[in-house]
Amino acid sequence: MQGSLRVALLSYRGDPQVGGQGVYIRQLAEGLRSIGHSVTIFSGPPYPDVSAGVSLVRVPSLDLYRSDDPFRRPGRSEFRGPLDLLEYGLMCSGAFPEPLTFSLRVPRYIHLDQFDVVHDNQTLGYGGLLLARRVPFVTTIHHPITIDRRMALTAASDAKERATKRRWYSFVRMQKRVSKRLPCVIAVSDAAAKDVATEFEVSARRISVVPNGVDVELFRPLPDVSRRAGKIVATLSSDMPSKGLSFLLEAVAKLRTEREVTLTLIGKGGAGEVAASAIKRFAIEDAVEVLGRIDALELVHHLNEASAVVVPSLYEGFSLPAVEAMSCGAPLVVTTGGSLPEVVGADGGAALLVPPADAGALAAAIARLLDDPGLQDKLSHAGRTRVLERFTWTEAASLTAEVYRKAIAAC
Repeated sequence: MQGSLRVALLSYRGDPQVGGQGVYIRQLAEGLRSIGHSVTIFSGPPYPDVSAGVSLVRVPSLDLYRSDDPFRRPGRSEFRGPLDLLEYGLMCSGAFPEPLTFSLRVPRYIHLDQFDVVHDNQTLGYGGLLLARRVPFVTTIHHPITIDRRMALTAASDAKERATKRRWYSFVRMQKRVSKRLPCVIAVSDAAAKDVATEFEVSARRISVVPNGVDVELFRPLPDVSRRAGKIVATLSSDMPSKGLSFLLEAVAKLRTEREVTLTLIGKGGAGEVAASAIKRFAIEDAVEVLGRIDALELVHHLNEASAVVVPSLYEGFSLPAVEAMSCGAPLVVTTGGSLPEVVGADGGAALLVPPADAGALAAAIARLLDDPGLQDKLSHAGRTRVLERFTWTEAASLTAEVYRKAIAAC
């Protein structure tokens, strides 16, 4: 099937401010629209701001994790049926209900005769199986959450915390069961594809690799902004153990014993309790600037000012922060966790590579980069070039549309 496709794009959370999956939904929809396809996003709250030409259907929920009132207690009038009771009951038990309840709600809002294909953004809920029986169905798995669960359990301080983590991640059992039964899966990197096949037991024949993109017009080098000596920047969407924040803060503490450096933490992960505790433990309060969530233009400015941008993750299925930094021409230090070598180049052409969970190696690589402006320039040029060649949303949208057509032809 050639020509324009009518795409339903599903995401249990759609706001780009909640993390990389929200960015994925917005940018993929815009990329698909730009190459001639019709896109409707079906999203739970927090809802995205969609681009012109992209439609949005708001799928309601109790919105129990809203940023200004997390784990809230809804009023009696907010309960409209059994799914609301299920959502609240699961939250009260310590589980995370949104993937399940969104997947069960969304079929009520989709008129399947209006779409050629339905594309799920890692909801992996039982309701998706109902849709997959009736319409060509594609799902993106950014990476298996079994990996996050394993790291969270390892990092737990005692049996009580481990039990709490197991309950929170109980939705992963559903995701694994559903993944094994879906006909067409997109992974965002070769590393993620391998992990999806291993962790979720998905046949490799059903997995297509389509790398994410980046908005190269927004994330770009700014000619009127200069690098600031000693400025280190890290963007973290969460404070999960897999993000490796504690190792970065330890590396900064090591660097502070011999040089003047500052660390700017951007995103929700840098503003959490994990960061605050580690900053205090390492006595680097005067060296760390915690910005939390900021708008994209401010982020671009900080990336352009950085003499070193660091992605300290223990594991990444893709890493939008790394690609955004590369697109801005920022000198980059990353670990070899997950897909990161694949994203920056296995030969380290666009970044300095260090082992994950190694604060000493991280500190040494950052120091090497800070001391060598020529190396900064080399990585800057290589990173921007790599993004323009491999990681645009137009390319991602074109490859995704090819997967859609395969799914449609197989039905």
